[in-house]
Amino acid sequence: MQWLQLILALSILVVIHELGHFCFARIFKVRVEKFYMFFNPKFSLIRAKKINGKWQVKFFAPNVEPTAVPILDAMGNEKKDEKGKTLYRPMTEEELAALPEDDWRHYPDNTEWGLGWVPFGGYCAIAGMVDETKSATDLPTEPQPWEFRSKNVWQRLCIIIGGILVNFVGALLIFGMVLFTWGQDQLPLSQINTGLYYSDIMVGEGFQQQDKILTINGEEPKELSDVVQWIILEGKRDVVVQRGADTMVLTMSEDLGKRYLALQNDFDRVEREKARADKSYIKRNYLLVSYFMPMVVDSILPGGAALFGGIQKGDSIVGVNGQMGLCRVQIDNELLKYPCDSVTLDFYRSGELMHTRLFIGDQAMIGVYIKGLAAFYTPEHTDYTFFEAIPAGIKYGWDMLVMYVKQFRLVFTKEGAQSVGGFGAISNMFESVWNWHSFWHMTAFLSLVLAFMNFLPIPALDGGYILFLLWEIITGKKPSDKFLEVANTIGFWLLLALLIFANGNDIFKAFF
Repeated sequence: MQWLQLILALSILVVIHELGHFCFARIFKVRVEKFYMFFNPKFSLIRAKKINGKWQVKFFAPNVEPTAVPILDAMGNEKKDEKGKTLYRPMTEEELAALPEDDWRHYPDNTEWGLGWVPFGGYCAIAGMVDETKSATDLPTEPQPWEFRSKNVWQRLCIIIGGILVNFVGALLIFGMVLFTWGQDQLPLSQINTGLYYSDIMVGEGFQQQDKILTINGEEPKELSDVVQWIILEGKRDVVVQRGADTMVLTMSEDLGKRYLALQNDFDRVEREKARADKSYIKRNYLLVSYFMPMVVDSILPGGAALFGGIQKGDSIVGVNGQMGLCRVQIDNELLKYPCDSVTLDFYRSGELMHTRLFIGDQAMIGVYIKGLAAFYTPEHTDYTFFEAIPAGIKYGWDMLVMYVKQFRLVFTKEGAQSVGGFGAISNMFESVWNWHSFWHMTAFLSLVLAFMNFLPIPALDGGYILFLLWEIITGKKPSDKFLEVANTIGFWLLLALLIFANGNDIFKAFF
């Protein structure tokens, strides 16, 4: 289910990205030869083109030959460049007219739409542009008025920016529609009167369990996510906490972010090993900070350890093996120390402290469903009208983009590089059951990521073209088609290496 959601989300995003390029190209009267979802080497699953006002559709059909033909010398031999590559020119009107009537090359102004068979991205083949679909030697030697390279630099810049712009604006609109449809739930930290749970690394920074965070670098965090973002992603260091009746300032270590990622990677590795040993094992997450929430039993799993230990609905578990006053996260962490062993649970029932001993099995779980956060706190729900949702979605999306850009700096550390994931890691960000709210939220987030990544000044990405176009604007010198081909080739191999590395991380984590 997660993979289905990922494929659908990426398909939507690729289509709207390429539509951005397509629309601006057509505005400036540039031919778009092909528009494809997925790549189609040799043949296509579906090809469609409008011919004389009617759509023609072909299935599992070989690709159409290009409308550029080799240049011949007086002897009828193909002309070559200095490196021996064939030179091309566009077909003349007479040559086009001589083609069979059902040949799609008769109608070069109409775009061919299709579905490829390699499910990786997609493309919009713009005439006269050196990109992933063609090299400099594939272009006619003389620029044509309908080609990308014949347009002025500002028009070319708009065509390139079109994909990024549509992904960015599309993400903001999706966020807006999510808010309009489902509203927004927020649980302000000011409501959490029990304080917070802190992991060992945070305890090492001076926190104590149930400390209440008042400000971070002078600013009050509104939600729990703000705490993690500001301390780990943004590197803010001065935290004011309330501990009982006292108020004190804690200063975070400079390398806290890197140490947190290292601990998270180690924790994930151990959890993966347990999951490989037992396919039914439920992997846990490493929590830096969480709510100090009691573990109150909502229901008992049939055949679970709690059933045989006499645990009942409504019991509030507060201790393990005599360690008292623990919150839900602490109890889970404590149970992990005793796989395939028996533990003594301390719990309150109707105000009376009771004890029971039970065997928790190899998964170190007691076999209960626990009451969630909503049982103790009521989130603040906000509904939006259509016209309220648009600006709210813009603000929400912008904040998400800022957060992503700030955390991007951690990728360039050893610990951050180990956390980089490919398609497998992205698929795990989706819910394991279909949830439209979660799906559209994740799709909007991935659209922001796609816009940002494409903006990076890497050849073969839109950002690389933007860089070269800005150079042309500043210097008045246009890079040659050959230079663009070489730059794109280098960029392609860099991106391929990054793709292999990211997905290699996924494969490594799956087996080691």
